[in-house]
This record gives sequence, structure tokens and C-alpha cells, in this order.
Amino acid sequence: MNRPQYILLPVNPYFIAFSLAAAFLLNLMPWGRLVAVPDFVALVLLFWNVHQPRKVGMGIAFLLGILMDVHNASLLGEHALAYTLLSYGAITIHRRVLWMTLGVQMFAVAPLLVGAQIVPFMIRLLMGAAFPGWGYLINGFVEAALWPIASTLLLMPQRRPEDPDDTRPI
Repeated sequence: MNRPQYILLPVNPYFIAFSLAAAFLLNLMPWGRLVAVPDFVALVLLFWNVHQPRKVGMGIAFLLGILMDVHNASLLGEHALAYTLLSYGAITIHRRVLWMTLGVQMFAVAPLLVGAQIVPFMIRLLMGAAFPGWGYLINGFVEAALWPIASTLLLMPQRRPEDPDDTRPI
């Protein structure tokens, strides 16, 4: 109950763009057939939808999904639909999630992240692709486990004071 409350600085829009671009570049890495490789775009997109829903919305989620579909050479729109649904869910619960601790937030965002993995999974199965295995759905749980790390890293620039002062209590 006595957690320190930080007054966050306004987020820099260039930092949002940089973090989304960095997540996209991490998704472009050739991970091969590794199991439990998180979707970094979904994780960072979810973070910004929860913390800055007016700056990062469903339009950006749709565009990032189209870019991921083009990169993966998959059915055009499957990631776009998944990211748009993820964004909608995050914007819907963003006020409740922000009141929770990071450990509880992890469990609150896990259904959204797993759902973002289920949408392309189901679309591929409906289109007649081979069953990729249940290990494909583990990625959502790995992303949920990475939520506290992503939150800490992406909030760091907002937590530093503009002019540090040893006598200031906040």
C-alpha cells in the first residue's frame, strides 16, 4: 500500500516511435524455429496502448500488423487483426491495469497477449495451413512474463527528473 508514487514526465513521441521501431526490428531477427520467441511488437504496442492510449491507438496497431504480415509473407491482415484486437482490449482495460502492481499487471495482460497469438493461429488453421503445434501459443505467456521488464525499461525516460535536486521529495 505504501508504494512510492512517481510523477511521470510527458512521454516523448519520438521515444514511442523509436520503441515501436526497435520492437519491429527485434521481430525481424531470424530466430529460426525456436519455441517461445515473444512477439516484441505486440508487447511494446500493448504497453503504449495501456500507458498512452491517445497517442498509440488501433490505427498504429493496424499498420504495424500489416508490416508484420508483409515481413512474414503470411495472409495479409492476420497480424493486423490480432494487433487491432490487442489494442482495443488494452485501451478498454488501461485504467484498471495502471492501478495494479507490475506482478498483477502481468496476469491482467496475459489474456490479451495470448489472444493476440490465438488470432493468427486460428486464421492459419482456417485457411488450411498445417497445424503449427501447441508450442506456438506459449509465446503469449512468454510475453506476459516479459511485461514487468518492458514496463520498467519503457518508463525509465519518464521517471527521471528534469532538474535533479537532492532536497525535493518527489
